[in-house]
Amino acid sequence: MIYFIYGEDSYRSKKKLEEIILGYKKVHKSGLNLVYVDAGKTDFNDFYSNFKITSMFAEKKLIVLKNVFSRPERAEGPSQKFQEEFLENFKNLEKIEDIIIVFEYDAVDERKKLFKILKKETKCQELSFLFGLSLKKWAKEEFEKNKTKINPDAEDLLLAFTGNDLWQLANEINKLSNYKREGYSLPGLIKKEDVELLVRPKLENDIFKTIEAMAQKNKKEAFSLLHKHIENGDNALYLLSMIAYQFKNLLIIKELIEKRLPYAVVSKNSGLHPFVVKKTYYLCGQFSFNELKKIYQKIFQADLDIKTGKIDPELTLDLLVSEV
Repeated sequence: MIYFIYGEDSYRSKKKLEEIILGYKKVHKSGLNLVYVDAGKTDFNDFYSNFKITSMFAEKKLIVLKNVFSRPERAEGPSQKFQEEFLENFKNLEKIEDIIIVFEYDAVDERKKLFKILKKETKCQELSFLFGLSLKKWAKEEFEKNKTKINPDAEDLLLAFTGNDLWQLANEINKLSNYKREGYSLPGLIKKEDVELLVRPKLENDIFKTIEAMAQKNKKEAFSLLHKHIENGDNALYLLSMIAYQFKNLLIIKELIEKRLPYAVVSKNSGLHPFVVKKTYYLCGQFSFNELKKIYQKIFQADLDIKTGKIDPELTLDLLVSEV
């Protein structure tokens, strides 16, 4: 039996593989017939030899075959030959009673002949990135596993911060759940301020460069940075939320600076992470407090215009940068 697991979402594909292996181990207790083979570091004959060795435990083997399509950097020799020999022996491999899992951590070149055969003839599962309601459902299930609940506005902010990177999202859910459980006899409800306190936006550093360009009135650079994100598939509303997050921090720090407080007091009273304070503090000199308030109002209006369908999201970002 041959399984084929692949897709861009490496978190879910890894979990799927672990699920199959766990099921195998429950039935085959010895675990001695679980074999991992890296197609990028071995030839087909070595892989095929695993099926010629008789197990002393009379168990089905589980062979996890990785990197048939993508080779690790240190692999020697092309994977093309392995693919060709796999295809030549495909009918024989199908007849073997042992279990073969062809596993890829990433998307696969669908033009390859081997891909088309595996897609058609095996138990195939593609794990693509989650979006929208599917992503929210996944996050909700993870919170339930942690016996924690989250407010809708906090959930929206969390997903804006992490996007569909399930590695980061799973880590942040665990972090928020553990934080909320500490000192509580019952799990607490995760709120928006908890997300703001504990979660670092994925695009925070890149977006900060855009804010720097805007502060220096370098609109050409700011436009360029924003459009690189859009070309990479980042959602315009997501980008706007990151910009709003940065300008909110600037407002918080600037208000404290206006009170002529020492840096240490500003850092403490801001409630922000020291790293965020350090980055934001020097940039405050590029704006007056009134300028920051006006920009933040424009961001709020832009967010409202996008959500009510009054204006194209990408055009909104361009207008915002041009008006700062």
